[in-house]
Amino acid sequence: MNSSPTVKINAAMTIDGKIATRSGDSKISSRHDLNRVHELRSSVDAIMVGISTVLVDDPLLSVRLPKRLGVDPVRIIIDSTARIPLTSRILSSAQNRFTIVAVTNRAPANRIKKIQQCGAMVIVAGSRVVDLKNLLSTLRNIGIHTVLVEGGGELNWSLVRQGLASELIVTIAPLVAGGRTATTLVEGEGYRQIRKAAKMNLTNLTSQRNGEVVLYYRLRPSAHKSSILR
Repeated sequence: MNSSPTVKINAAMTIDGKIATRSGDSKISSRHDLNRVHELRSSVDAIMVGISTVLVDDPLLSVRLPKRLGVDPVRIIIDSTARIPLTSRILSSAQNRFTIVAVTNRAPANRIKKIQQCGAMVIVAGSRVVDLKNLLSTLRNIGIHTVLVEGGGELNWSLVRQGLASELIVTIAPLVAGGRTATTLVEGEGYRQIRKAAKMNLTNLTSQRNGEVVLYYRLRPSAHKSSILR
């Protein structure tokens, strides 16, 4: 029996691989694609993002579907040193929605206490960086079986590098953003050689009249390696 939840990475990027511009603008998907994303959110147990996404976008991570109500999944924030603002929309709504903040031993005790007082659960996993494998095992133990990752390039790298993500869904918008400092789909240290890169199998492809293409991949098991998430 698998001890970890199924992890799906979902992202929208430009033709040149950017998921945000150099100024942090990540509004890439069309309205049609956003509906697909919210349908996807309603089908999983939890949504995971990194602290950088919270600091830049201040998301609510809810499900908003046209003409019907969606079920809001558990929200999981990867935040090594407990930097999440207490006034963020996520913590401001944590009393009413199951929210988890994953930290490390480096997180100050007083910050952990304040986050808990906001209504969020705090899970300590790792000493210097969040131990994603350990965290996922803990999530499985509390009944979370599917996780949708909507994080940035660093979180995506950590999950792919360790072979923890089983699916990758990418919407390619007909845009070119450019920018050497713009965020790409997967960042981190990266592989030194192409032959060592994570291998993907394309399982489906859909296209829209507006020029968007949605690619569905499965990660091959051989992509299981260690990673560093700051």
